[in-house]
Amino acid sequence: MSPSTPAPKEESEPPIISPPGTYDLENISIGCKVFVRRSLPGGGEEERKAEVLSIRDTSKNAYLARQIKATKSEDKIEFYIHWTEFNKRLDDWVPASRVVLTRELEWPKPKAPPPPPPLTKKEQQNKDRKANSLLKKATSKAALAAANAGAAGSPQPQAPSTPTPSTPRRLPSLQPSIAGSQTQDEDGDYSMEDAEGEEDAEGEAEPILDGLDPANPTMQPTLSKEQEIEKLRHSGSMTQAVSEIARVKNLNRIRMGKHEVEAWYFSPYPVEYAHLPILYICEYCLMYFPSEMMFERHRTKCTLLHPPGNEIYRHEDISFFEIDGKRQMTWCRNLSLLSKCFLDHKTLYYDVQPFMYYCMVTRDQRGCHLIGYFSKEKESAEGYNVACILTLPQYQRHGYGKLLIEFSYALSKRESKVGSPEKPLSDLGLLGYRAYWAETIIELLLNEGLQETTFDEISAKTSIKTEDILYTCMEYQLIKWKRNVPMICLTDAVKEQYQKAMAKRTRRIVPEKLIWKPLSFTRDQLRFGW
Repeated sequence: MSPSTPAPKEESEPPIISPPGTYDLENISIGCKVFVRRSLPGGGEEERKAEVLSIRDTSKNAYLARQIKATKSEDKIEFYIHWTEFNKRLDDWVPASRVVLTRELEWPKPKAPPPPPPLTKKEQQNKDRKANSLLKKATSKAALAAANAGAAGSPQPQAPSTPTPSTPRRLPSLQPSIAGSQTQDEDGDYSMEDAEGEEDAEGEAEPILDGLDPANPTMQPTLSKEQEIEKLRHSGSMTQAVSEIARVKNLNRIRMGKHEVEAWYFSPYPVEYAHLPILYICEYCLMYFPSEMMFERHRTKCTLLHPPGNEIYRHEDISFFEIDGKRQMTWCRNLSLLSKCFLDHKTLYYDVQPFMYYCMVTRDQRGCHLIGYFSKEKESAEGYNVACILTLPQYQRHGYGKLLIEFSYALSKRESKVGSPEKPLSDLGLLGYRAYWAETIIELLLNEGLQETTFDEISAKTSIKTEDILYTCMEYQLIKWKRNVPMICLTDAVKEQYQKAMAKRTRRIVPEKLIWKPLSFTRDQLRFGW
């Protein structure tokens, strides 16, 4: 049987383009690509193509009733757009007045029909049996036709006493069997499928995984280079919550203390706060308010000046507070809601009881201002020392992220354990951890002058998991092979890069300033939700 030739791949139809002047704002729908005026960091504007992901009417929000009266009529409609070739983190709500109607509009491509699902093992067997039955059917019909022609014509010679496989002596016995046990097709033919070719009565079938071969479930679907780049560019992280990716950002800006930052992702704040231009958050208790008047009234009553936990570290103007999610549920839930604005892969908002929270703050005469935090499971079966980690955007690119990571490993060293962050990491989290691992490994090798060591020894001294050490060495190409023996080779370029990184790293964790004992929990303390 000749191998089947693959069907020619059908080229996707080009999208429909509407020239300028042939459409207006009412014609723009979800999936269209239009040109939008985008503000540049240095001042000025540019016209960039963007895809419309959602549309909302801001006039339905009760908190914006006074502001909407003073705005333009077209600004009552906002579009949630994704800038072409930009990271998903930059997706934003834009007013309709920023849409450039003097440029062309690209309509969404029609959805291609889904490919047929791959056949299961049972379906493939049924298909093979059906093909064999069709062959049997054709053979039997030819034999019946030959027998009828022989009976109507001249008499045949006497058949031998011993029948052979080609002797038509047993043909008459086929007719009752066909009429009694087989079903008739639409064209009058009889089906030759036996009982084994029928489907199970319960309709059980082997599960089919989307994009995976059932014979090899571990095989990943193949993506072209362009598809993989587009996927990473649009997602911007290693998130596994597909439903969260589809949800659009519901907050515009957040005012927290003296800082005003833009939200990056969706966060499940109350739905009536979705269209607010600014959400006011108390930087001490993390309560949220829709208006500045309500926020100011709250500040006159709020007496909290630091996170509600035990201060376990203090050095210079940096402190760390340890907070139990079971004892401070409201505060930890507010922290999770805030962090969800900047982490698209975070899925836990209210289940805070199984976690301990370690918050880093900076102190001044007004109180303790939250910089970032990481959460840690009270009992981790996989040995994770970090469940979720975040540095607030207003404090990023100041070295606080590595300080958080270093503190998490300082706790692991105090526990005499090796730790690793929970996977998957976000794109920014992966960059931060990879840089910390490389600097820590190189610092250990240079300061101690080790001539011979193992990955286990490095892991024991740094509390970094062996898999993370091996990954870092492979990523930075530090491993060389000599006589089938792996060696860690620090080139001059690696040393120079390390010196530059350490010159920028002005803040370090001082282990002597950590006043903390490893926590131990009973079975009753680890029982949640009962």
